[in-house]
Amino acid sequence: MNRRTKIVATIGPASDSPQVLQAMLRAGVDVVRLNLSHGPIDEHLARLELVRAASQAVARPTAVLADLPGPKVRAGRFPDGGTALVVGQLISLRPGVEPSAGDVITVDYPSLLADVQAGDRIVVGDGGITLRVIAGGDIALSAHVETGGLVQGRPGIHLPSERLRLAAPTDEDLVLAKAMAAAGVDFIGVSFVRDGGDIERVRAVTRPHPARLVAKIETIPAVANLESIIAVSDAVMVARGDLGIECALEEVPHLQKKIIRRCVEAGVPVITATQMLESMIVSPAPTRAEVSDVANAVLDGTDAVMLSAETAIGHDPVLVVTTMAQIAVRAETDANYAVWGEHLGRLLLRKPEGTSDRITQAITHACAQAAADVGAEAILCCTRSGRTVMAMARFRPTARLVGLSPDPATCRSLSLVWGVTPLHIDTYGSTDELVRFVVDSAVRHDLVTTGSIVAVLAGAPDRPSDAATDVLRLVRVG
Repeated sequence: MNRRTKIVATIGPASDSPQVLQAMLRAGVDVVRLNLSHGPIDEHLARLELVRAASQAVARPTAVLADLPGPKVRAGRFPDGGTALVVGQLISLRPGVEPSAGDVITVDYPSLLADVQAGDRIVVGDGGITLRVIAGGDIALSAHVETGGLVQGRPGIHLPSERLRLAAPTDEDLVLAKAMAAAGVDFIGVSFVRDGGDIERVRAVTRPHPARLVAKIETIPAVANLESIIAVSDAVMVARGDLGIECALEEVPHLQKKIIRRCVEAGVPVITATQMLESMIVSPAPTRAEVSDVANAVLDGTDAVMLSAETAIGHDPVLVVTTMAQIAVRAETDANYAVWGEHLGRLLLRKPEGTSDRITQAITHACAQAAADVGAEAILCCTRSGRTVMAMARFRPTARLVGLSPDPATCRSLSLVWGVTPLHIDTYGSTDELVRFVVDSAVRHDLVTTGSIVAVLAGAPDRPSDAATDVLRLVRVG
């Protein structure tokens, strides 16, 4: 199964045994997600070690994404058994941490009365219950229930993000980011990003560790500042859950396509997330709508699709991964990647960059065309940082794409990039030696066959890691 779209899966109580995790990796998981919103940090550090051991056991490079909680506003605890909110019911919203009861909901946000205005929509929980504020006050806000339902425990309260004073990253996020980067995670997801500065604040505490930062696009300000966020991020996530609360639901598919398109153009890996196969938390088969959702994300060009509760608490995590892999493979057979590559080539001609970027863009564009012209079986990208492989992946080539690096962390990070098979290699002293040995490595790992033509992309081995890729060779194997 030569699947090009990558799979991100969240680990949790249903999947944190060595046996289940190894089976998930064999079924197709490329990146394992740790959801730091749930459980103590020691639990996540133990799961990080579990993933490393499982990856080694199945001989499959696997990246780990630690997802920061971000700012979270919650209601005061509801009585045991929950409280039913009925459409049209008048509700009082008061700042505080006391229990909620009857028609009074307490909210652990001190600035509630100042920051929320009449006409604002407030979402309770995961979006099933909505309230509309009708009046402010000195003690409480008054709201009508627009969409009712049963509320239990301490559900999240979603307030208008453009006025929310709980900025991301929070102090807790920064502490967690520093600890997880030091522990060696490959990616850190930054929740509720509003602009590029939020990413830079996390990067300041994760240096000098090589953890790469994933900007989660889940607020209206993030959509407005998409270009600046992409420019400073190592990857992007279309976090459709909170994004669908922030904006009208009918806008979400269009925003998804826009974000994916811009990320692919920029050579920044993009993950499509939230409720992709959610019915499989309890069901052995997805709904038809979920299958279409996953397939459409693949057709949009996403680098990866993500599973959350499906693998964290679902009844059969391995089956979920297998199902998602099958859907992705089928969708890829109808994806028009050739047209995308042509579009990107025209686009790059209109966008001058720095000298190094222009050289890398030009040579990867030439490689995509040359590989298509000669029917190359594979494109072998030699890289230390991963930049060359990501630049090449933008063209969505039909040839197998192999990313070869002497850096194990780079190899793991390439597990998130569309179409890339990561492969660890040694360092070499000359370009000729490098080309010869990467081809040999690809043959030994059954990635290319004797007699086929492969394209090799590289930079001179003695140049800095951020230097432009400037070597393209077409080689007949054997």
